[in-house]
Amino acid sequence: MSWLATWVAFVKTVELGSMAAAARRLDCSRAQVSKQVAELEHAFGVRLVERTTRKLHLTPAGEIFYEHALRVLAELKDTELAVQNVVETPSGILRVSAAVAFGRLHVAPLLPRFAAAYPQVRCELVLTDRRIDMIDEKFDLALRLTDAPPENAVARKLAVIKRVICASPAYLARMGIPRVPEDLMHHDCFAYSGARTESDWNLSAPSSGVVTVPVRGKFQISDLDGIVEAVLSGHGIAILPTYVCGAQLARGELTAVLGDWEPVTTFGRHVYATYPASRVQLPKLRVFLAALEAHFSPVPPWERP
Repeated sequence: MSWLATWVAFVKTVELGSMAAAARRLDCSRAQVSKQVAELEHAFGVRLVERTTRKLHLTPAGEIFYEHALRVLAELKDTELAVQNVVETPSGILRVSAAVAFGRLHVAPLLPRFAAAYPQVRCELVLTDRRIDMIDEKFDLALRLTDAPPENAVARKLAVIKRVICASPAYLARMGIPRVPEDLMHHDCFAYSGARTESDWNLSAPSSGVVTVPVRGKFQISDLDGIVEAVLSGHGIAILPTYVCGAQLARGELTAVLGDWEPVTTFGRHVYATYPASRVQLPKLRVFLAALEAHFSPVPPWERP
């Protein structure tokens, strides 16, 4: 017995005054409606209607059940509409994770415009360099700087990450411009503290292959923003992604050196938007992905004039 079908048959019978009228409304036979009402009475163990040749009368139990059935069916209808709205309209909380420097510079500025365009969506941007678990931590999307997006998630490539070796003009005027990779051994060089490449830089050139250069620095900083500030202040040379130093390079506040050599790092060369497969159909995710693609394509903002 389908309880929902029997409840609807009963309510329509009461509303329309007869099983025949209910059958016409429900596009079924009168015998089917009669059977459904009888199944309800059997399930409750009590008569719900008194049948006469001309009219149906509700019993006291039938009156109570009718009132409750109306409320339940109305709530079911409201639930159906609410679910349909979720499916069709971007709404709810959108939890996004991004690396600290990248998220601060290139994701956070998107949120005011996105919130204005989709007022029913509330964004939560969590900035962390820690690798998060999207399922356990209930994230809808994570922006990952990687060459190998997680296999248990959907991944969409947004942009290419370029890295340059750079320093401030003041530092280079004081210490000299490195002309070949080996010159870096005589400079203060910043690396990510704790990274596997902290004491060695690997540089690649088409004609020379990969060269490994041991580097040193008077101090190291584990935060990318901190390294940028140290380099801008003239304390040394660093390998920096252009998404954090593109504007400073364009303004002449930083100068790229060893331009024929490409840094080879353990960090990713692409930005991916990754998200659980279970989130694919969510409108809030769909419109946020569209906003990300519009922002980063065809040329990411840090590469634009």
